[in-house]
Amino acid sequence: VQLQASGGGLVDSGGSLRLSCAVSGRVSRINTKGWYRQAPGKERELVARIYPTGRTDYADSVKGRAAISRDDAASTVSLQMDSLKTEDTAVYYCYVATASSDYWGQGTLVTVSS
Repeated sequence: VQLQASGGGLVDSGGSLRLSCAVSGRVSRINTKGWYRQAPGKERELVARIYPTGRTDYADSVKGRAAISRDDAASTVSLQMDSLKTEDTAVYYCYVATASSDYWGQGTLVTVSS
């Protein structure tokens, strides 16, 4: 199973970006899909996740600025982030979780400049 994240880059404060993650390989019964991030010198933290029902969870720091979506037919999960702040600078990792395993992407760097 491979997860390929894309969409990171350099963006100005107040700007927007969309991260996408494509899942390939055989994986059965994916439960949650989501995104974590890790800023320099900090622990990895949950940004957002989405359940098969469509229910979503967001970190307080991104509520109102982020929207996660999933396309199970296309095996993708995306994260739209608006009104970006310098504190959003981090490496963003996508993941999918099954009943028995979690699978992670390689990470994509998002840098928000002031």
